[in-house]
Amino acid sequence: MMPGKRDILVCRILATVKFAAAFLLVFLHTNGYAQSAQKAAAEAPEFWLWSFLGRLHPLAVHFPVSLLVIAAILELFTIRNFNSRYRAGINLLVMAGALSAIIAVAFGWLLAGSGDYGEELLDIHEWMGMATAGLGLAASILLFRVKKRPKPSLVKTYRAILFITAAGVSVAGHYGASLTHGKDYLSSAIPWSKDYIAPVDFAQFASLDNDTSKLNAQQSLELSVQVRGIFAHNCYKCHGAQKVKGDLRLDSKTMALRGGESGTVIIPGKPQDSDLFRRITLPKDHKDVMPSEGKQLAENEIRMIKFWIQKGAPWPEAEKDKLFRVAKLAPRNPALPVGLTASGNPVDMWVNEYYKKNKIEWTKVVDDKTYLKRIYLDIIGLLPTYQDQRLFAADIHPNKRALWVTKLLGQDEDYAIHWLTFWNDALRNDYTGTGYITGGRFDITNWLYSSLLKNKPYDQFVKELISPDKESKGFIKGIQWRGVVNASQRTEMQAAQNVAQVFLGLNLKCASCHNSFVSNWKLDQAYGFANIFADSSLEINRCDKPTGKFIGASMLWRELGSIDSNAKSEVKQQELADLMVKPDNGRLYRTIVNRMWAQLMGRGLIEPVDVMDNEPWSQDLLDWMASNFVQNKYDIKQLIYLVATSNAYQQPSVGFKRSGDIMQQNFQFKGMLRKRMTAEQFSDAVGQIIGPVFPDSTVKYNPYVSSAVNKPSYNRAATVVNNTFLTALGRPNRENVSTGRESQANLLQALELTNGERFNAVLIKGAEQWKKEYGQTDMIIREMFRRALGREPSEAEFKSAKNILGESPAVETIADFFWVIMLLPEFQIIY
Repeated sequence: MMPGKRDILVCRILATVKFAAAFLLVFLHTNGYAQSAQKAAAEAPEFWLWSFLGRLHPLAVHFPVSLLVIAAILELFTIRNFNSRYRAGINLLVMAGALSAIIAVAFGWLLAGSGDYGEELLDIHEWMGMATAGLGLAASILLFRVKKRPKPSLVKTYRAILFITAAGVSVAGHYGASLTHGKDYLSSAIPWSKDYIAPVDFAQFASLDNDTSKLNAQQSLELSVQVRGIFAHNCYKCHGAQKVKGDLRLDSKTMALRGGESGTVIIPGKPQDSDLFRRITLPKDHKDVMPSEGKQLAENEIRMIKFWIQKGAPWPEAEKDKLFRVAKLAPRNPALPVGLTASGNPVDMWVNEYYKKNKIEWTKVVDDKTYLKRIYLDIIGLLPTYQDQRLFAADIHPNKRALWVTKLLGQDEDYAIHWLTFWNDALRNDYTGTGYITGGRFDITNWLYSSLLKNKPYDQFVKELISPDKESKGFIKGIQWRGVVNASQRTEMQAAQNVAQVFLGLNLKCASCHNSFVSNWKLDQAYGFANIFADSSLEINRCDKPTGKFIGASMLWRELGSIDSNAKSEVKQQELADLMVKPDNGRLYRTIVNRMWAQLMGRGLIEPVDVMDNEPWSQDLLDWMASNFVQNKYDIKQLIYLVATSNAYQQPSVGFKRSGDIMQQNFQFKGMLRKRMTAEQFSDAVGQIIGPVFPDSTVKYNPYVSSAVNKPSYNRAATVVNNTFLTALGRPNRENVSTGRESQANLLQALELTNGERFNAVLIKGAEQWKKEYGQTDMIIREMFRRALGREPSEAEFKSAKNILGESPAVETIADFFWVIMLLPEFQIIY
């Protein structure tokens, strides 16, 4: 069979890319140019030219990054008109970017020979740089051909390569930054990352800046934590336990106030006389500036330290008294308040007590339409159909809301697929990603889906994850990272961190490296817990440096029982599983109750949900619900029913001007927080209304194979491999435990929903189908409002939509109409 023109074109394009890559490899490897240059730089440093050219790499590399990325962004604006007014500029940017990328690669190769860089990161950076330079060259050649023959297929291929090049050069730049600034260069700025360093927030103390009165105990504690955090991230490397420069240590109160070889550096109450404050405010090029490596503290950090010294340098000592609040471990079952509420739901009894104490009034519950959308999205992750809305409105049963909650909880497959998303995030279970290629990671999807489908009791669910079989072992096995890893990222330590975080609401990540300065947990406690998952005792590493010390396997709370340190890991894990699920472990059951409340209400009784030592806004409600959960045989569906049928859940939703206010410890509960659909809920809603967002090729896990009769006409997003669309809408990469998602809209979402190829393709294809099926403008308008918003359009809405569509709308116009409806807050937000 003779190849078609399209096949020949693809082959030529692939040949072009291969040629570009081969050109670079031949130039840099086969001819020995780079090797000799690197050797000259390493062995003959007096030959200055190689070193000089190598050091031009940082200057040269930023040029192609900016040119190619800007070209790719501008290319987005030419999607509908290739020969737009931007074309001449884009052409110049692409060609100049490709040429400068090749130059940057050559300079980088020289720099690699004279620098002291980690080999693993350096290899990735080198190969990414060469690949993207080759792709940039391929994009330039394709662009030249497009100018001669502007065929649609050629244009699409050129654009695809340009976008890949822009992404690739950005990734190569990230690895370059990691070589210079460390592996956590980007991750330390991402809130859900293990490396995240929260910015110092002085706002909470600003009003006290000129106040001469003393701080109360809570304010002193919070201020001390902030300052110690600054010291840990900026000063401990030179003034900590591992390195004591100038005989000064800042990791303990006694030693910090004692000072160093030049005398006292902190004089409580007198920041201007304190040498520490003087040094952190010096110009960055001054020989006495601290930190001494050219990295200045942020203005807020300097202000915080000044304020701390001014207030007497408070530093509560954990050895003398508990520095941080520690929640009680034992369960507690308080007696229900006297007197029933209108709903008769025990949750409302406790909320009513809370309302009376805080002088908050109950408001009228939400209407049927709002309530139905809530329970559908919260329980099965789907929108109610227009027919569902009508049936619910017509239902005259006095207890209809509870009956419909029961009905949805009985839709086992839809329930399991929806909650698969929640547990995939929490258990960092994904279908592809880091670790799978090398066999260093195992998915638990079959086990997880089956567990949700059967509504497996939570105690059994936890036991099977901690003491796993072949199907459920992926959680505690973690990710076996390639290459040398930090001691705190060994798989045994990952298991300890993840079990503590997910099931106990406890952050052990700080304590996995050194004694935590954000909690009372110690390094040896973290290692004792990690040893439960190890076959042999782990050597304690402090800040990734071996100490020569070992410790036996032990529970975090010794009162729950002991672990046999001499047993094999499988036996120790079984012992841990049995101890963890004991009814005596109130922490386990408070944590899951708090997580489910947060999932349904938008905020936990305790926030953050991973810091269960924080104070809840209602301790009685949390304790009672945890005890009730145990009494109801650890039934998650029963817990959801209890919350979803309460009047507390049915109150009008509450919004906040600033998202940070939600996390404040003085938060007052007044109802469910207004929240945006998750990535999966939005995708499934589009699938219900317009058409499939994900083709079959993207589905990794299909739970409907055993009951194909019930398979929907679209693929549920929870079963789909992660992609740019879901990432933009908020799905995490799941390399780390993720126990919450940001509900605020952001720029990435706006770009994806405005110019994203996948979303636009769905709208166009759906518009084509609707035009064939309905034809008339009136029908399209009414059907869209019914499906998307569960109601008829108002007269004004109908008139406005008809003016947009006209009597015989084009496919593109119908797609634009769909887009407008899909971006309405009424569609996207759960009120």
